[in-house]
Amino acid sequence: MPRPAATGRAGVGVVGAGTMGAGIAYVFAMADFPVFLVEPQAASLARATANLEEAAAAAVSRSKMSADQARSRLAGITSVADAKGLPLGLDLVVETVPERLALKQQVLAQVADRAPGLIASNTSALSIDALADAVNDPARFLGMHFFNPVWSLKLVELVRGAKTSDKAIADAQGFVEAIGKVSALVTDTPGFATSRLDLVQALEAIRMVEDGVASPADIDRAVMTAYRHPIGPLRLSDMVGLDVRLDIARQLSGSLGAHFAPPKLLQDMVARGELGQKSGKGFYDWSAEINTQKQG
Repeated sequence: MPRPAATGRAGVGVVGAGTMGAGIAYVFAMADFPVFLVEPQAASLARATANLEEAAAAAVSRSKMSADQARSRLAGITSVADAKGLPLGLDLVVETVPERLALKQQVLAQVADRAPGLIASNTSALSIDALADAVNDPARFLGMHFFNPVWSLKLVELVRGAKTSDKAIADAQGFVEAIGKVSALVTDTPGFATSRLDLVQALEAIRMVEDGVASPADIDRAVMTAYRHPIGPLRLSDMVGLDVRLDIARQLSGSLGAHFAPPKLLQDMVARGELGQKSGKGFYDWSAEINTQKQG
């Protein structure tokens, strides 16, 4: 699929500037797509902007691009306060708000009113068919499940709903290829493929901490060394957000059974506000990183 910047097409919208939304905006911007990033909260937008600049600086330091290229690509990201303010007729809009069915449906209905060519949800567990109820043309709707950190992990899981058209799948595959990633096509089943596999490991690692088997650092070290994973399940859970892990576990335990029931330790940590990287504390201490971002 030709890039919009090269063809004069409209560009890509990303709704939600959290960890995933910022990452998705970044990979499209770095691939030279015009990007419209929707975020109503000034503080969240400021954090996303800082993260985007940090990621671009890291890419420059690794000689992935020049400083001028990085500045130009970041300048191609336009902030928008509300999904209703997205330009009409964008090529693709990716919704990436928190994993709440009613919230996602509300946002998707607003996105559909802007008549983009393709609408996608970055959900990791919610039913695409249930979300499609909010879209006026479900043939052009599917799941596009990115992985954190978006700029370094190559997979995008495409989730086909019952009414998703072949054209929508082909278009989504084209976008994935254009940003230098690889797609895997799955059907709309609870947890899809990757969320089920990832959550099983994460929940078992949390149970091991809960049972006193080993420290989070030792569990992560064991997984990384023995299985050659680039990051351990507990550090990754902190990065994803322990509240997100809890939401997904509750959703999948309801549809797939007790095997996915969230451990009490996870529930207690979220109740205490220990959400991982974004709160400064989870299985690891992230406070130094947060302080550095504030000072920057």
